[in-house]
Amino acid sequence: MKIVKVDSSNQHVYMNLAQAYEAEFSKIMQKKPDDNGVFPLDTELGGKVSGYLLYVDGVPAGHTAIANEANKHFEVCDFYVVPFFRKNQVGKSFISTLFKQLGGSWEMKQVEGANHAVKFWRDVVGTYTIENNIKQGYQEDILDDPQWGIVTRQRFSHK
Repeated sequence: MKIVKVDSSNQHVYMNLAQAYEAEFSKIMQKKPDDNGVFPLDTELGGKVSGYLLYVDGVPAGHTAIANEANKHFEVCDFYVVPFFRKNQVGKSFISTLFKQLGGSWEMKQVEGANHAVKFWRDVVGTYTIENNIKQGYQEDILDDPQWGIVTRQRFSHK
């Protein structure tokens, strides 16, 4: 497993995986592609949003977009692992590595109807906070987000 930050040399890889992510959520988000078969992205890289790519054995296996909302307060905006690689806890290792590297406080939101995503994030954040003895631990709530509507949100902070 190798994680690299998105830059101009690999942005095309990120954009290809972002299309797969948008397609996977198209039914829940009620989005369809344009005349060229391209989905509009909900999260654009740049400014406060950085992208990361996951490679497994040299093959692009996933991506994430992470916003640095404030000083070391991160929000996972997009997170995707190619279905072929959704085994052996690759996604869990991917994001847990970034949690450790970046530190700070974190939040993740899942739109209503994305039950598989809620289950994934509960497992990831629950395990990560226990294994790393994070005192504030794992917090979860449901809120009406101005952008996404009703979402399930998980949060935690490093020391």
